[in-house]
Amino acid sequence: MNTIHRSTVLIVDDTPDNITLISGLLKDKYNTKVATSGATALQIVASSKVDLILLDIMMPDVDGFETCRRLKADPSSAAIPVVFLTAKSLQEDEAMGRSVGAVDFLRKPVNPDQLFSRVAVHLK
Repeated sequence: MNTIHRSTVLIVDDTPDNITLISGLLKDKYNTKVATSGATALQIVASSKVDLILLDIMMPDVDGFETCRRLKADPSSAAIPVVFLTAKSLQEDEAMGRSVGAVDFLRKPVNPDQLFSRVAVHLK
């Protein structure tokens, strides 16, 4: 029996349409999990294996920066690559994201080709 290991991508966004779009794009190649808040994302990561996190920055309660900070502070999740998904395009936002541990940024609206290539690169 030939089972191909599929990486698991956690999509964290407070906008259901964004989750639907991105999980729809990724579902053929990857297992996807979704969270609509940073707190839920942290619970999912604590209880299951996740290989990559696509994380929205602007969310209520716990924003993407704080979620990333918490992920990187926990030894069990510190090695998971975090790619921020954001409509923000300022250098300061990118600098802030990198300072809390993000490996990459994808701008919204998401370009499918960019999404596929960035996800593939960070899962290698």
